[in-house]
Amino acid sequence: MDLKLKGKTAVVTGGSEGIGKGIALTLAREGVDVAICARRMEPLKAAAEEIAKATGRKIVPITADLRSDADAKKFIAEAHKALGRIDIMVNNAGSAAGGVIEHLSEDDWEKGLQLKFMGYVRCLRYVLPIMVKQNGGRVVNLIGNDGVKPSYWEICPGAANAAGQNLTKSLAGQYGSHGISFCAVNPGPVRTERWAGLVDAMARDMKISREEADKLAPASIPLGRIAEVEEVANLVVMMASPLMHMANGTMIEIDGGQDKPLMDRFRDKK
Repeated sequence: MDLKLKGKTAVVTGGSEGIGKGIALTLAREGVDVAICARRMEPLKAAAEEIAKATGRKIVPITADLRSDADAKKFIAEAHKALGRIDIMVNNAGSAAGGVIEHLSEDDWEKGLQLKFMGYVRCLRYVLPIMVKQNGGRVVNLIGNDGVKPSYWEICPGAANAAGQNLTKSLAGQYGSHGISFCAVNPGPVRTERWAGLVDAMARDMKISREEADKLAPASIPLGRIAEVEEVANLVVMMASPLMHMANGTMIEIDGGQDKPLMDRFRDKK
């Protein structure tokens, strides 16, 4: 299927590794020029060069810390200048600490909400006026299934994700008349560079071995495994396609049918 993406432009936050890098690569393979941001230039530049070499597309690396409004504004402005227009915005940057409330510090909550929610708000604040002037655009927000399937162990990311999902639906209602449509993609557990740290935290909080902790997520998923980066990237790029423009305010999970959060399954067995 031709996704009608060739010649389009996109901005992807958190594009130096993990899901963000996978999304940028998959977009570029479909003929999209992409601006990516992250806080550290070295891995960001390496990712941009790797994707450009593999696809022949223009990949623009721009450093930005999306906890800063000024950085978010700079990222969107520089991306717009480099690409000429912004057809697609993919909000992906940021994570929030897993853990039970007893182990979450004030700093954990602040970082989680600043990156996983306010970073999205800041980028949208600056990209939406551009899309309005263009008379159209597509926004895909990478959020997470714990925003709709609450878990006591993922209370911080769940809170940030629920806010992001509400934001997505609200803006879909506001900006549809400008030809701008929104969707949220909600992954469950995904095998990224961050996965090892999450397993360590699960072992700590559940007081089990790391080997046991690493089996919790697959056991909570009917398909028996966690998602790979490429699977999430493929869904995001499909949802970014003009063919999906009518899917406005839509939320879609990619979690293998996970019906109950992994820690809740562990608790039920105790």
